Amino acid sequence: MATTAAEEDSHIRVDVPLSCDQLDGSTRSRLRRPYGSKDLISLKAASRNGSHGSHSKDSDWWVVLNLAFQSIGVVYGDLGTSPLYTYTSTFSNGIKHRDDVLGVLSLVLYTLTLLPLIKYVFVVLQATDNGEGGTFALYSLICRYAKVSLVPNQQVEDHKVSNYKLELPSKRLRLASVLKSGLENSRFAKIFLLLITMLGTSMVIGDSVLTPCISVLSAVGGVKEATSALTEDMIAGISIVILVFLFMIQRFGTSKVGYAFAPVLCIWFILIAGIGFYNILKNDITVLKAINPMYIVHYFIRNKRDAWISLGGVVLCTTGGEALFADVGHFSVRSIQLSMCSLVYPSLILAYTGQSAYLLHHPDAVSDAFFKAVPGPMFWPMFIVSIVAAVIASQAMISGTFSIVHQSLSLGCFPRVKVVHTSANHEGQVYIPEINYFLMFACVAVTFGFKTTVKIGNAYGIAVVFVMTLTSSLLVLIMIMIWKTNIFLVILYAVTIGSVELLYLSSVLYKFTYGGYLPLAFSAFLMTVMYVWNSVYRRKYFYELNHKISSLRLKEISTNSNTARIPGLAMFYSELVQGIPPIFEHYVSNVPALHSVIVFVSMKSLHINKVPPEERYFFRRVEPREVFAFQCVVRYGYNDVREEAFEETLITRLKEFIQEETLLQIQTVSVNGNMAEGGSELDMEIIERNSEIANANQTEVERLREIMAQELDQVETAWEEGGIVHLIGQSEVIASKEASIMKRILIDYAYNLLKRNLRQSETVFNIPHKHMLKVGMTYEL
Repeated sequence: MATTAAEEDSHIRVDVPLSCDQLDGSTRSRLRRPYGSKDLISLKAASRNGSHGSHSKDSDWWVVLNLAFQSIGVVYGDLGTSPLYTYTSTFSNGIKHRDDVLGVLSLVLYTLTLLPLIKYVFVVLQATDNGEGGTFALYSLICRYAKVSLVPNQQVEDHKVSNYKLELPSKRLRLASVLKSGLENSRFAKIFLLLITMLGTSMVIGDSVLTPCISVLSAVGGVKEATSALTEDMIAGISIVILVFLFMIQRFGTSKVGYAFAPVLCIWFILIAGIGFYNILKNDITVLKAINPMYIVHYFIRNKRDAWISLGGVVLCTTGGEALFADVGHFSVRSIQLSMCSLVYPSLILAYTGQSAYLLHHPDAVSDAFFKAVPGPMFWPMFIVSIVAAVIASQAMISGTFSIVHQSLSLGCFPRVKVVHTSANHEGQVYIPEINYFLMFACVAVTFGFKTTVKIGNAYGIAVVFVMTLTSSLLVLIMIMIWKTNIFLVILYAVTIGSVELLYLSSVLYKFTYGGYLPLAFSAFLMTVMYVWNSVYRRKYFYELNHKISSLRLKEISTNSNTARIPGLAMFYSELVQGIPPIFEHYVSNVPALHSVIVFVSMKSLHINKVPPEERYFFRRVEPREVFAFQCVVRYGYNDVREEAFEETLITRLKEFIQEETLLQIQTVSVNGNMAEGGSELDMEIIERNSEIANANQTEVERLREIMAQELDQVETAWEEGGIVHLIGQSEVIASKEASIMKRILIDYAYNLLKRNLRQSETVFNIPHKHMLKVGMTYEL
């Protein structure tokens, strides 16, 4: 049955979606298109899998092991190098009591177990959006389930995309319904949800600035144990050189960086585990008593306010948890779980326990406990590996930042930047030059400005805990609305993990004036940029929606004797997914000529990570039919790659749409004819009438086939003889005369400043300049 959408727009008829699911087998076989290069690759892969079905499980595990190995080099650098600075930041005023070491070790052990292991690896990773992680992935899940998006471009057809569907439990809870209804009916809730998502994204980017600084400075600072010739300025200078090198190699891609770094970080984890085990046996095996959580209670009773303040240092042992979630799209959930449980977590437990055993006998060495606990012959090898590991630690957050910026860009929450996909096998691996250089200059400035890890450590804690808390908040919404989790389990999560995170957050906020303002300043700047861009993006969409061309006006334009038809195919680009955009009328008023084929193209980002290629293009025929115009919604997920052969693909899918539309009409005629033949065979009048109906149906079928052939020929001729013209609105956005001062600042200054200094739409869509025509328009918002 053909899909109808008269309720969506009065002058656009939805005859059929591009998918062939509603056609019978014979019709689908006649519409089978030739395989493209990507289809052949998929076909070969499927053939290989089919021919070696007995080895499929072994192959799957080999892929998981391979990704687990790569993930060690990308995901865990930040978490793995935390022993370099955690105890130094925690005991900033020295160790006052021997049992304080056991109390802090107990805090570290349970914090590592509760947050990175249980929360992120076993809970948060279950909330990925078809394999993608990060703050915007959580937001996209919520937007798919509840109508909380501020841009009203949702379509019924979007829910037919296979990746769009959510696997929901059959049991429906009233609480989920109430929460969903509350979010959908409250504009404040929608704006607040978007703002905290932006805040979480901004914090992750700010974290990506601080992670390289503190990791590299901590590692390079270890050389002071071997020589005092290097001054603080010289250590900062060496760190800056290393940081610049790190950012310059990002363009080679995550997979290459991961393969290069993974062996080194594996060695790092083995070394810190081995040295930790050595210190436990050599110094004090009774350190294992710290597994008793009562040491935490005694630590707080003994130190009171100072113990609470020291939590800002303890929480640094969890750095990298959000990078773990953001980077999951580069790998897989199973591979990250495998690498965490088999190598990373056990190594960290041994490393911290070994440092604590050393500090029980050498409490004065806490200012540089990591390197002083290293046995003499192992110092220089450990120093070299630590520097490389610190560089890798930075890689985890940099890769995560690229992923979440790519997500926010696709959802209209970030200014246009260039996204380079660096892997043919894993589409989630991306590189963004503008973000890379922004991070590099910010890291150099912070390192040059602070020179030591003391203030950076204070700032680092705020970024880490803020992002953790925001992730937990969004996760609770997902638990209640989407997973339909038992309310007692939700409360258990909030009481245990949520309360711990809030306790840590209260501690790190105490250090605001001691450097903690830095990530908040970064976040405020980035959040302002994101909000300005998203706000004007939404206003432009509503402007086009309110000024779309009516069916009466479209008919007047098409029948106007002064409007000539010229050969060729014109593509009008806009954000509008339903209706004819105002750019069309503006073009006709200046150029009184219409191309023989017109396609209104809308690039639409769905709240999913990927849209299957066969479901990407959705066509409608625009009425009146004699205009020979179509509307095409090109649907992308926030991690999809834009096709290089976009023109050829669109023309092919347009032809398929025309064929499917006609064949459905032919099927309708055939069905009506079969229904009419249901009378008695002995009734001659009925036989004669059926014969007449059959002849009329045959005539109608022939007419439909002739129209289809003419339309296909018209498309082919327009493409080959007239060529394709891409018409893009060169919009000037200004505030209306009635606008307030704040609105004028937002639109006339902030947005236009960003627009002038960032990429234009033709660059993002890879449209060739020789086939492009810009249509000047003014938007008064």
